[in-house]
Amino acid sequence: MEKDADFRLIADDPDLFFRLNPAQIAIDEAQIFPALFKSLRVAIDADRGMKGRFVITGSSSPNLVRGISESLAGRVGIIELAPFSMGEAFACTASPLFDWLAVPSPSLNDLCNTLTPSLTIADAHAYWLNGGYPEPWLSRSEMFRRDWYNAFVQTYLYRDISNLFPRINKDRFRFFINLLMASSGSIINYSDLSRSLGITAPVVKDYFSIAHDTFIWRTIPPFTRKTLHRLVKHPKGYVRDSGILHCLQHITTLDMLLAHPKMGVSWEGMVMEELLRGLNCKGIACDYFFYRSSGGAEVDLVLEGDFGIVPIEIKHGTQFGIRQLTGIISFIEEFNCACGLVITANDKPQRFTEKLLGIPVHWIYGGKG
Repeated sequence: MEKDADFRLIADDPDLFFRLNPAQIAIDEAQIFPALFKSLRVAIDADRGMKGRFVITGSSSPNLVRGISESLAGRVGIIELAPFSMGEAFACTASPLFDWLAVPSPSLNDLCNTLTPSLTIADAHAYWLNGGYPEPWLSRSEMFRRDWYNAFVQTYLYRDISNLFPRINKDRFRFFINLLMASSGSIINYSDLSRSLGITAPVVKDYFSIAHDTFIWRTIPPFTRKTLHRLVKHPKGYVRDSGILHCLQHITTLDMLLAHPKMGVSWEGMVMEELLRGLNCKGIACDYFFYRSSGGAEVDLVLEGDFGIVPIEIKHGTQFGIRQLTGIISFIEEFNCACGLVITANDKPQRFTEKLLGIPVHWIYGGKG
């Protein structure tokens, strides 16, 4: 719809367009023409028995979301196309971990029997440094990767999002993006950020909502199930693509990344995205949370779905033991979880307790595709 000729072809008479093109039509940047959705509803209702006739794509914008929710409710399936996963970047088959999670009350013994490494820890670190956006992976040029991410930040983060939401203050939102990078992996205090930005806390919440809805940021709500402990009830969040985070932090090499103060947070966010994207790709419905008590016990990620509750701790270091895992072990006991996972940078899986298994991040994926 960005080409004038294509826009006029549809906009002059959208009903006629769909009568002449009743199937196998893909319309990109559909949010540019909101009136499209009413005509699309008529076209879909003309043959409800035939599925998948139309593919509608576009950036996450108020017009696109409103058009879907108001005109196409019950007539459309929404698919989020994330950047490459680690497995996609290296052309691996789907992860057996997600098939394992699709089973109610999954067994750690079953998981141990299905995991085989197809990647190396060096592959995992290369993906972590570079992020998942496809074009840099297809080019395989270090200079191209840097230029591409810098251009992406300037155009999408600083320009396109402001255009999608014209009421926001562009200068303050740009400053907010920089604060967002510093806030990755942290508990979000809207009041503190509002003072830094010179705006109200409700406006800061709106900015976080925009960042989440445009796939820059993933907000992780707190796990607040009834417990004996007082819990942290503020959300936390992560920059969704490690390549963007590293670009804005001016991290260009693995040595710089490993020495950077945000190293641990960046690793957590990358692994978390791998897990949540994998579940989404498999169509496994679940809710996700983080857990932290006021006493300091915490779990990086808590998944809850038909498989039950599975707590997950994420560690980059290779030298740690039970003492560093007391938070997740206590969580498993308190909520009677069938099992828990620790995603690590080790070479081999490690059984910490009967219910807690450590899995190297590069063991998640199966054989080469």
